[in-house]
Amino acid sequence: MTQRPRVLFLCTGNSCRSQMAEGWARHLCNADVEPFSAGLETHGLNPHAVAVMAEVGVDISGHTSKTLDALADVDLDLVVTVCAHADETCPGFAGSVRKLHVGFDDPPRLAAQESDPARALDHYRRVRDEIRTFVLTLPGELTS
Repeated sequence: MTQRPRVLFLCTGNSCRSQMAEGWARHLCNADVEPFSAGLETHGLNPHAVAVMAEVGVDISGHTSKTLDALADVDLDLVVTVCAHADETCPGFAGSVRKLHVGFDDPPRLAAQESDPARALDHYRRVRDEIRTFVLTLPGELTS
């Protein structure tokens, strides 16, 4: 049996965008990829990210915020940076690991500017849906 390509979604704090990407990859592409997420540091799992993913039937409530150190023994095939800071400060990886940057807006930062909680969650929903669209392209990205 062929091993599924291992994909890491990397962001600054592994609290929101990378967690949503891992959740979508597990939900949509689990037969095609083995997804992971990590951050350059840990900020804890964002409860709004958990809530908006649950709205679409993807449970990420059991995920934990972790750094790259937690995945030191995982041989990766692709690292996807999902924020500019992670892209700019992404460490090197041994072997033939490919790196791809696909930046997404930061929902917590955008939501902090809203006075209406419902409008604040709309930022999370928009980014959630944009990440879903990207994750659907992953199997093709891995064969190109």
